[in-house]
Amino acid sequence: MPPTSRPLRKLGFLTIGLFDEADPRRGHESTLEIIELGERLGFDSAWLRHRHLQYGISSPVALMAAASQRTSRIELGTAVIPLGWENPLRLAEDLATVDILSGGRVNPGVSVGPPMRYDRVKEALYPDTADTEDFGYERVRRLLGFVRGEPATDFSGVEGFEVFSDRVQPHSPGLGRRLWYGGGSAGSARWAGEHGMNFLTSSVVKAEQPDEARDFAEIQLSHIRTFRAHHPDGDAARVSQGLVVIPTDSASPEQRAKYAEFARKRTPRTTAPQGPARLMFAPDLVGTSEELAELLHAHAAFREIDEVAFALPFTFEHEDYVQILTDMATKLGPALGWRPAG
Repeated sequence: MPPTSRPLRKLGFLTIGLFDEADPRRGHESTLEIIELGERLGFDSAWLRHRHLQYGISSPVALMAAASQRTSRIELGTAVIPLGWENPLRLAEDLATVDILSGGRVNPGVSVGPPMRYDRVKEALYPDTADTEDFGYERVRRLLGFVRGEPATDFSGVEGFEVFSDRVQPHSPGLGRRLWYGGGSAGSARWAGEHGMNFLTSSVVKAEQPDEARDFAEIQLSHIRTFRAHHPDGDAARVSQGLVVIPTDSASPEQRAKYAEFARKRTPRTTAPQGPARLMFAPDLVGTSEELAELLHAHAAFREIDEVAFALPFTFEHEDYVQILTDMATKLGPALGWRPAG
């Protein structure tokens, strides 16, 4: 087995927080219980996906606020908040507030681009400015500035009985260093590095060079190296990898069969670039922790990083997530050289 060049330092997980429309509280409670379990198992971080007009977490910042009051140590992240749905100034206020409440544990991950299915939602989201909204990197830059304490107005001081600040309040000094960009292209990797962000990689990348035969791991590795080449911290710049990884050590025969079928159905999309954007998907990894450790150590991009946020499959049951997280923390993590947080 080839050794990883970087010992695994931080182990995290990512969940979408599915719920039943008829009983949404139960699904949200399940997500909070999973985060609490993650803290007990020693995970370093728990990350929330973001879904609008679907049956998953639509407000991860609110959920992080709840989780911050039920945990004391585990870091809480988003992977990712699509900024096309957000006002950067208001989001900066919410993120800073939750970061203060959590004791400095928030790790906001964001991305750019038009909102999903924009033609069908733009009149509800931006009825007066739908055709002029900028969904590019400038939206991230504005958020970065507000979070890092740049002025939001040219006035501060007292007006009548009111006291005004020229920057977002509350200001959380460390939050600016914990902002992540979720990217799958060389351009996004470079931009994130140049602006001093951290970089979230996932199980999706863009195959931007159609004439060059490279596999998923090689493309992801090139993005990591591009990011670090343009980041002020160089090789020390933080990168987190988010593959779908499902350990089966303590799984029942029924669970193993379900996990294998889940991966089998998703395998065809991994064989070639998909759609006009030429998206490439990583295969889901299913097996014992010993088998998974061998696969990960052979993964070119994994060997380049020391943080992960393994993605939990969307459609599994609560007890499945308990089994998967328990095996991750007690079997797979140690096999990768990780030690649980105390």
